[in-house]
Amino acid sequence: MERPFPDGLISSPGSGYELIKQRRNGLLTEARLTEGSVGPTLFKLTLPMILGIVSMVIFNLADTFFIGRLGTTELAALSFTFPVVLVVNSLAMGLGIGASAVISRATGEGNTHRVRRLTTDGLILSVLFAVLFVTAGQLTIRPLFRAMGASADILPLIETYMRIWYWGALFVVVPMMGNNAIRAAGDTLTPGLIMMVSAAMNCALDPLLIFGIGPFPRMEIAGAALSTVIARALSMGVALWVLIRRERMITLERPAWETVSRSWGQILYVGLPTAGTRIILPLGMAFVTRMVSVYGKEAVAALGVATRVEFFALAVFMALASVIGPYVGQNRGARRWNRVIRGMRLSFGFCLISGLFLGAVLALLAPNIVRLFNHDPRVVAAASLYLRRVPWAYGLEGIVVIAASALNVLNRPLYAAGLSFMQMFVLVLPLAYIGSGLLGIGGIFLAVAAAYALTGLTSRWMLFRVLRNQREGS
Repeated sequence: MERPFPDGLISSPGSGYELIKQRRNGLLTEARLTEGSVGPTLFKLTLPMILGIVSMVIFNLADTFFIGRLGTTELAALSFTFPVVLVVNSLAMGLGIGASAVISRATGEGNTHRVRRLTTDGLILSVLFAVLFVTAGQLTIRPLFRAMGASADILPLIETYMRIWYWGALFVVVPMMGNNAIRAAGDTLTPGLIMMVSAAMNCALDPLLIFGIGPFPRMEIAGAALSTVIARALSMGVALWVLIRRERMITLERPAWETVSRSWGQILYVGLPTAGTRIILPLGMAFVTRMVSVYGKEAVAALGVATRVEFFALAVFMALASVIGPYVGQNRGARRWNRVIRGMRLSFGFCLISGLFLGAVLALLAPNIVRLFNHDPRVVAAASLYLRRVPWAYGLEGIVVIAASALNVLNRPLYAAGLSFMQMFVLVLPLAYIGSGLLGIGGIFLAVAAAYALTGLTSRWMLFRVLRNQREGS
């Protein structure tokens, strides 16, 4: 948070370290995450983000719930769009994480001017990428989904949805950049609230526009897309207001091209590999969807339901990963390596315990959960099979997500990308191909669980090796 402070450079010994604070134009930028007990600090940071990310998962589950009421064909169409939507979200999140990494380090160093410059330049970069997303997406809808295995009766529904959704890409990319910038400054409550408001708006609009309740027209699958665009636009407006009016992290100063290009270079150095890392998952899921499609549209619908439930189950790990970046970045900037290591150990232990709990709950309740979205017996059977086999590895998948977030901030984005590549293309796809031939669709699901587990073990080893090397070299 920025607040008035006397002139000069201040350093306070505090609890044995230097907290760097630097005044710029009468304001103070302060590293918020380098003090206090590690466990309670991470808990306080993560709690509002859990609410926010659960809200965004509910955002997607609402679409699945209401579209499932239209029929299995419509639900299958929405399931086909999921990997592509994830690609755009992943690119946007990659840029946001790249910005968060450099902004959090600048905050830890106390450089207010650099924080503002990076935030502003990051938002400009996100707008340019959004224009690219819209153009490329609108030109490739039919050939892309045809290649994914969409049949002739499903393809028109997919096109109806994606034509509207792509026009809202700006409202996806810019809020992700803005919310990551706010988190980098140490504020996780505000982004969580923004995500909750956006999800509430989508949940309210979905039934009105899908089914044509009251004065609203019946738009069916197009209504789900329009609800998403409107809700995302709201979140963009709120995020920009916070950055401009409250946090004062935006500057109207006209920079030299060299300054902007340096900001973009620093953001993209982390952002592009991170985006690539995150794109690997939906690209791999597109191939998995293609494998599953040979078992019929009911199997595709089941995969769509199961993966959305999975996103809900993994929300707590994603929330923790979203705050680990700023936490590691600020403590790295302040050279507080003991806090970094302590935070990672606590986080990994939490993942393992929570993962076992999730596996037990989902195995017990799988059929009842699936029936909330669709009552087709074939959909229920296939989705339940996924939720009984894969969730036992969720704790190790949580370690993957958290380790990747930390590696990005530690300036090792290619390591994080390598982990994702290994998980999807070295493990999931080859094992799924073999498993499908030997055990049918259940073999595909076992391959996903095995890949989660093996990548989790590798991630833990890799992260602590990087931390040890950087600590010794600092």
